[in-house]
Amino acid sequence: MLQKIAYTEALKALETSEKEFTTVFAHGTLSVELYKPDTIDKQNPHERDEVYVIASGAGKFVLEEEVAPVKTGDFLFVPAGAYHKFIEFTEDFSTWVLFYGPKEGEKGTVKNFLS
Repeated sequence: MLQKIAYTEALKALETSEKEFTTVFAHGTLSVELYKPDTIDKQNPHERDEVYVIASGAGKFVLEEEVAPVKTGDFLFVPAGAYHKFIEFTEDFSTWVLFYGPKEGEKGTVKNFLS
């Protein structure tokens, strides 16, 4: 069965929740959220690996001690337990968040085929 979630529908669900994120899909260990921080990103390190795909806007992303600019369409990987947050983001900033795998993250080598 086709599973499709439109960004506009996820954004509507987020706007009606009282949180800065809303879970829109789950299957097995995969959980997908739409996240839109309000002025300050207050998140703490997570127990599982996660992926961000920037849905709208731009800003900067901090991972441990590294900082990188991010914009719509960018992909970010965050290993379980790593300190991270978004800073200096635009008012329209939002991101898809994909949590997956076991607590403490998957083991193995990270491979970026474009670097």
